[in-house]
This record gives sequence, structure tokens and C-alpha cells, in this order.
Amino acid sequence: MHQFLFYIGDFPIRAYGLVLSISIILATGVGYYLAKQDGRYHGHVVDLGIYCGLSGLLGARLWDVFFFDWGYYKDHLTEILNVWQGGMAIQGGVILGVIVGVLYCRHHKIDILAMMDIAAPAIVFGQGLGRCANLLNGDAFGAPTGGSFGILYPSSTLAYHTYGSQPLWPAEIWEGQLDFVIFAILLLFRAFPHIKGQAFALYVMLYSLVRFFLEYLRGDYTGLIMGVFKSAQMTSVIGFVAALICFVGLYFYKGNKST
Repeated sequence: MHQFLFYIGDFPIRAYGLVLSISIILATGVGYYLAKQDGRYHGHVVDLGIYCGLSGLLGARLWDVFFFDWGYYKDHLTEILNVWQGGMAIQGGVILGVIVGVLYCRHHKIDILAMMDIAAPAIVFGQGLGRCANLLNGDAFGAPTGGSFGILYPSSTLAYHTYGSQPLWPAEIWEGQLDFVIFAILLLFRAFPHIKGQAFALYVMLYSLVRFFLEYLRGDYTGLIMGVFKSAQMTSVIGFVAALICFVGLYFYKGNKST
């Protein structure tokens, strides 16, 4: 686990930034392949990957800052964009990324639901790689396991500063692995007749389930809303219910069949 790969002069090349960049590039490649396979819109995928990737990073960071860590950043405004300190909330990234993607599709008269279905596997593929960045950076870590099993983080990481040398649950590793499982499920789902928009709704449902239960093992944020769920779990519940309603509603919507 190396936070810094090498230096160019005094400038550090961080594993976190490099892996995140690679994840955006490869996710865009997956989206391009799926769009090419679909026979439309592949000429827009690279632009969408750039716009949605950058806006997703911004949304993930701002969501974390304002919903999880505002108590700290309100007194350290100059550190808001210091993503290497830890703190990227995927919910905010997906929300802002989707908003920017929808605006792009509207501007270029692209079928929004069709593009969302193409993008869904690419998004979760990028998320899976992104969790590798979290592992290398020592953030998005788990809670103490209470035994000898778990990850021991280096002293330079946020995980170590929070829990010391205690073994922690490999929450970010398991989430990354489950993201790739979701990726495979979405590819299988797209191979059969379905309704436009359902693939994206399925993505939201599956990821919300994964995130809800893995939050019980996460140790970076422990505050509860109304003493019941963590904020990410509340977001997951809302996202799952909304996606389920959309998934079922699209089934009954006429004239929206996709193959």
C-alpha cells in the first residue's frame, strides 16, 4: 500500500489520483464499447466520459464535504478540494455526473434513457476500480474487526490516524469486488429484452443494497441519523426505493421497449 508512487521534483505522484484517472479512462472505454455495440451514440461517449467523470469527482467531493465533514471544512475552506486527504462520496458523484450527462444528452438530442442504460455498467466498473484508489490511499476504511483478521494500514493514512494499528474490515475491497459483480449482472441483464431505463434503475438498486449492508462494516463515518442509520444508508434506502419504483413503472410504460 503506497500513497505516493514517486516524485517529480517536490511534486508527489499519488496512487489515489493515478488510479482514479485510470478508472475514468477505462470506464469511458467500457461505455464506448457498449455504445458501439448498441450501434449509436458512441461518438459522444468520450465527451460524456470527460464531462461526467470530472463532474462526478467534484460531486463526490462536495457531497462528502458538506454532508459528512462540514464541521471540519468550514474552518479549513482552502482544503475542500484536497481529495487525497480522504473523503469522496460516490452518491454525490453519481448524482452530479448524471445531471451533467442528462444536460449533455438534451443538448445533443440523445435518448436519455438509452444512454443511461449504456452508461450504467461503465459507471459501476469505474466505481470498482475507484475503490482500489481508496485502498491505496487508506480512506473509505472499515471499522475494527475486534480480532486478528483485517487490514493493517500504514501510519501515514487516515485509517491509521483514526484507529491506530487495529485490524480493520476490508470494506473498500469487498465493495470494489461487489461492484464488479454488479457490472457482470448488468451486462447479463442488457443481453435480454428489457425496457429502456431499467438497466440504470437496476444498477441503482443493486449498488444501494451493497452500500447499505457494507456500511455496517465501515469505520470512517459512524454518526447515525435519528439513532438508526448512517447517512449513506439513508441515501441507499431512498435510492433503492426510487429506483424500484422507476424499474416497475417503466415496465408498464408503453412504447419504451428496448432489446
